[in-house]
Amino acid sequence: MKIIGLVGGIASGKSAVAAALARRGAAIFDADKIGHEVINLREVRDELVARWGAGVLGADGRVDRGAVAERVFGDAPEALAERRFLEEALHGRIRQQIEAQARQLPDDGVPAVVIDAPLLVEAGWNDICDAVLCVDVPREMRLARAMANRGWTAEEFTRREAAQLPIEEKRPWCTHAVDNSGSLAELDAQLARFWAEVVDG
Repeated sequence: MKIIGLVGGIASGKSAVAAALARRGAAIFDADKIGHEVINLREVRDELVARWGAGVLGADGRVDRGAVAERVFGDAPEALAERRFLEEALHGRIRQQIEAQARQLPDDGVPAVVIDAPLLVEAGWNDICDAVLCVDVPREMRLARAMANRGWTAEEFTRREAAQLPIEEKRPWCTHAVDNSGSLAELDAQLARFWAEVVDG
């Protein structure tokens, strides 16, 4: 069973790539979704409240991710320090969850595991991957997608992007790349070649 890391800039279409790989039989681990579960573990909630106060909790007692985002996104030194605190609280636990779930997969019938993680390289998870696939899309196109699909402003996009390693610095860590600026058919053709080389090869 191959382990594939999936990286790309914000709004690059990693979900579409993951879905295409899932259709080929891959098991998908979405680090963001797992992170949404991990952030509400009692010990993690306690850490966040101890640092930021009860204002980071919603009326239901769960962590308000919007309130957290206000503290950790941006390139100011304060945001960087808070982001590092959050990453230290989450990354190790997310990796444990992914590894535990991967161990529960059947030995046969699952040819590949895909770890869809925006901070895969920053967290050092690329060290467990057989291949790291970069989803390439020009920034202008990604910005347009984020504004249209997520309702973000250009300022919000830039603020969120500042929380990640620039894609130019991630590329050297990647073993393969696909261009997702064209049609879904064009993307699927590239992924067919990738799958044949990495999984079937």
